[in-house]
Amino acid sequence: MELATKYDPTEVEGKWYQYWLEHGLFRSKPDGREPYTIVIPPPNVTGVLHLGHMLNNTIQDILVRRARMMGKNACWVPGTDHASIATEAKVVAKLAAENIHKSDITRDEFLEHAWDWTHKHGGIILEQLKKLGASCDWDRTCFTMDEKRSGSVIKVFVDLFNKGKIYRGVRMVNWDPEALTALSDEEVIYKEQQGKLYYLRYKIEGDDGYAVVATTRPETIMGDTAMCINPNDPKNRHLHGKKVIVPLVGRVVPVIDDDYVDAEFGTGCLKVTPAHDVNDYMLGEKYNLPSIDIFNDDGTISEAGGIYVGMDRFDVRTQIVKDLAAAGLLEKEEDYTNKVGFSERTDVPVEPKLSMQWFLKMEELAAPALVAVMDDTIKFYPAKFKNTYRHWMENVKDWCISRQLWWGHRIPAYYLPGGGYVIAETKDAALLLAREKSGDDSLTLADLRQDEDCLDTWFSSWLWPVSVFDGINNPDNEDINYYYPTNDLVTGPDIIFFWVARMIMSGFEYRNKPCFYNVYFTGIVRDKLGYKMSKSRGNSPDPVGLMDKYGADGVRMGMLLSSPAGNDLPFDETLCEQGRNFNNKIWNALRLVKGWEVADLMPQSNAAYVAVTWFDARLAAAIRQLGDELGKYRISEALMTVYKLFWDEFSSWYLEMVKPAYQQPIDGVTYKATLAFFEKLMLMLHPFMPFITEEVWQSISERKPGESIMTAPTPCAENEDEQLVVDFEVVKQIVAGVRSVRLERNIPNKETLVLHVVSGEHHHKYDAVITKMCNLESDVRTGKDASAASFMVGTTEYAVPLGSAINVEEEIKKMEQEIIYLEGFLQSVMKKLGNEKFVANAKPEIVANERKKQADAESKINTLRESVAKLKECV
Repeated sequence: MELATKYDPTEVEGKWYQYWLEHGLFRSKPDGREPYTIVIPPPNVTGVLHLGHMLNNTIQDILVRRARMMGKNACWVPGTDHASIATEAKVVAKLAAENIHKSDITRDEFLEHAWDWTHKHGGIILEQLKKLGASCDWDRTCFTMDEKRSGSVIKVFVDLFNKGKIYRGVRMVNWDPEALTALSDEEVIYKEQQGKLYYLRYKIEGDDGYAVVATTRPETIMGDTAMCINPNDPKNRHLHGKKVIVPLVGRVVPVIDDDYVDAEFGTGCLKVTPAHDVNDYMLGEKYNLPSIDIFNDDGTISEAGGIYVGMDRFDVRTQIVKDLAAAGLLEKEEDYTNKVGFSERTDVPVEPKLSMQWFLKMEELAAPALVAVMDDTIKFYPAKFKNTYRHWMENVKDWCISRQLWWGHRIPAYYLPGGGYVIAETKDAALLLAREKSGDDSLTLADLRQDEDCLDTWFSSWLWPVSVFDGINNPDNEDINYYYPTNDLVTGPDIIFFWVARMIMSGFEYRNKPCFYNVYFTGIVRDKLGYKMSKSRGNSPDPVGLMDKYGADGVRMGMLLSSPAGNDLPFDETLCEQGRNFNNKIWNALRLVKGWEVADLMPQSNAAYVAVTWFDARLAAAIRQLGDELGKYRISEALMTVYKLFWDEFSSWYLEMVKPAYQQPIDGVTYKATLAFFEKLMLMLHPFMPFITEEVWQSISERKPGESIMTAPTPCAENEDEQLVVDFEVVKQIVAGVRSVRLERNIPNKETLVLHVVSGEHHHKYDAVITKMCNLESDVRTGKDASAASFMVGTTEYAVPLGSAINVEEEIKKMEQEIIYLEGFLQSVMKKLGNEKFVANAKPEIVANERKKQADAESKINTLRESVAKLKECV
């Protein structure tokens, strides 16, 4: 095969992805092999690829490809999430642009629009993942609202209700006034806001005085039904048993005593608004206070508010402050910083609101899920997230699972005409239960009214590892028994509660097993300045555009170069450029090797034999290191191991050692070994950079149709020789020393030199390599010419005779400066060794290392002094 002059990812990547698809290399079916399973964190069905997806799916692909090459039956299940709030918001906006309001159409009509939107925009992100090289089994693609997944969700709801774990009731919930739905606690993001603390005057009934309340929310006073003071607060004791009048509203409310109140905050008086504050709600329940809901669902003031009806809550805040001031009921206002809850989806401040909702009891479900993580049945990488998980699980609250939306899984609750409700998987089953419950056999489906609400999106995705294998509907099918539990989950720490914890719970509830064994938490992708990347900030590059520019392999490498587990990724586009440069380095190395003329009968040179033996040992050490790093989920470090091995050891050293002279052939033995090394390097690199490695692997030797590097076995660590690898580092230093002499003296590379060993130990068995790499006249000799330029490698002195080329005075000056440096270094070592506490308390190996530093420095100083003395004789 003739190799192209330049590597062009646009030609290569699409070609090989299609090849993999055509030969079914991503497909997985149960067989006798060990399974390896990953389920994709399902992206929003109408979403597009962003850098977070790129990082997450690159890591998943690395793990899957690695498992496949280890002979496992690798199965990566793709899919998408229906994303209730996000998708419904997009559909509502689309309809609004067409002058259609959601309230003007029926639920079924709206769902038709939602499905049209999903079919039109859904699946784009999966196609983009293919461009990245994701080796998913696309035949297994799931959607959280497809038939099997929807059936699973409804079945689980009915089951948990029948177990007494799902209940319906009026509770204080987080209300999103833009999405017009309740949210779970985990969907609320708290942000610091600069606001005001307003001091309001409440007239004491039957008294000329006022009680002053400090509040950040004066717009809620229309819902006040009490004032509360701390019984142990002496400054407010005069208010005990009194009543106060709510300003502007005129409502008379009691003053109650409760040690919940912080006497040090504000004035120590608290306005109690049970319908619009979680803590006030608890006080209302405790003291049987009325609740007045003053807000409409969209955040405007309701008729119950009495004043400012129809105005937006924040407009009311501005107006009511003016009105309070005008009425002499605003004592003062102060700047104040507090944390305000925002909707995770719509980014508007949430409103605490009393609402009838459906809840799932969590305490019992959480118990086995907490133990599994804390005893490392399920391991977190990095482990620091165990504490975050433990804190949440030990303080878990019931999950509000209902949403006031139409797009999603409709709650299977059916209300009877005479009151009450039944829960069933189907309408027909509901009718049977309704007749039984009511005792009225004449009831028809038309008499039943299904609950209007949908289930929280996470209520479907928490079943994902089980439902993708249809383990809820068919709990004993072949797939679930073979692929479950899955092996690894790759996700972000921001959804550890939304998704990870809940999946673990559902796994134990429905399979009595963990749903996965390892969780790898990626970091958050940030720009160079540390800001989180987002469309709104305009600092997030288009991933598809990056792949078009640098190739998928280049972008994959760029994402991984600085993304250790759990740490934020400071993304810089130059990293992708570095990835593209690595592609070019690999391609140029292949063209170099493939361009050599091979003489099969030519004997192998000693230098080539040494080079092959060394790189074989170096490769074995790197293979072992790679396996260790991947086993510990140190993905970035693993890539760097292969990167350095190829760039530094293989390209910069090995190929230079075996490269034949200009227009000369290479012997067959060395050439065959070089191709074998190249192939092993590609096998090591393949999980990280699948496209170029496939192209190179196919080019190294002839392959059969359907063969792929994807299914080639990962290389094993053979011919390990630690001592040889250590010895060769010394060889590199010798070569570097000679090259430094050339550079400093401007001696051309084509001019041969002589190298002397002046003192110390030298292994002559590597001389052939040193001679070739340094362009020496002959093997390394002993002795020293007075005009020689010397350098140290460890405690061994080497010298390159220079004849008239040496400047004796400059050489003496350089050596004397080196002696001064070494004497200072020796002094610091001796000071440490002279410290009795250090010698007595430090580990023996540390003390031994310091003594070695002392011996080495003393040896180098003596050698340099001798060299200076010899040179001075020449002056």
